[in-house]
Amino acid sequence: MVTDYKALKNGGFMRQVQKDLFSLRLKVVGGNLTTDQVRVIAQVADRYGSGHVHLTSRQGLEIPFIALKDVETVKGELAAGGVDAGVCGPRVRTVTACQGSGVCPSGCVDTLALAQGISDRYFGRVLPHKFKFGVTGCQNNCLKAEENDMGIKGGYLIEWLSEPCLFCGICAKACREGAIRVGEDDLALDRSKCNHCGRCVKSCPADAWKAQSGYLLSFGGTFGNRIAKGEEIFGIVTDLETIYRASDAALDFFERHGQPGERFRATIERAGWDGLKKALIDRGLGDQAPNGQATGAQALGE
Repeated sequence: MVTDYKALKNGGFMRQVQKDLFSLRLKVVGGNLTTDQVRVIAQVADRYGSGHVHLTSRQGLEIPFIALKDVETVKGELAAGGVDAGVCGPRVRTVTACQGSGVCPSGCVDTLALAQGISDRYFGRVLPHKFKFGVTGCQNNCLKAEENDMGIKGGYLIEWLSEPCLFCGICAKACREGAIRVGEDDLALDRSKCNHCGRCVKSCPADAWKAQSGYLLSFGGTFGNRIAKGEEIFGIVTDLETIYRASDAALDFFERHGQPGERFRATIERAGWDGLKKALIDRGLGDQAPNGQATGAQALGE
């Protein structure tokens, strides 16, 4: 019987240097597993592997040293315990995320819920090459959003409220971009410098800053054989539906224009950034400069 190694790889089983041994990549969304899942993974690693697991660079888990004869049994036991295999090859990979506002004091958005939503919608979709989503909760950028084919970074749209303001200057000291100037009885915000980090909001002792959670999207990042920083094409957006419309546009563009074995960044550069912008326009996305106050309802280039 001929072994279909390509099908095995597509299903998360990667060949090792040892003959007929595989390292199984598991599906881990946003770096989160339940303790029950961890116990099942440990049991499978003990029974069918070498008693250890490998933590990947993208928040994943791999169980190495699985024999070819045990592949189907391993898949069945993991599935029964609520653990899915990951994917390899030219498709949407596991979505990474930091802990976001649910845990981290710096977080501006619920990263884990967003990562799960993206995974539910796109995980495993076949494309010309691998495609990676990364979600980070704030400008601290722990997940390095711009390294991903599509990066999503949490931020705040801010508004100063004059009535409760103490003019203490704490917000100005907290702002690392120099976007806030505080006088004895006035305050000036330079929105062209604001990077939506929310430090002014979180530091204010008088609740004189109002904040709305939002998302900054970047496209075309890669950190493999070639390193390129993802580009923000439009300003901060404030709703999940806009993120999904942008993601649909990016993936459809890649599927339509990408060549086999070509990363998303290379496709954009070959087909043209204007082509990607048009794809976003067609989905109703906005065209403010990255530091602007756009909401995705505004059209690129208008």
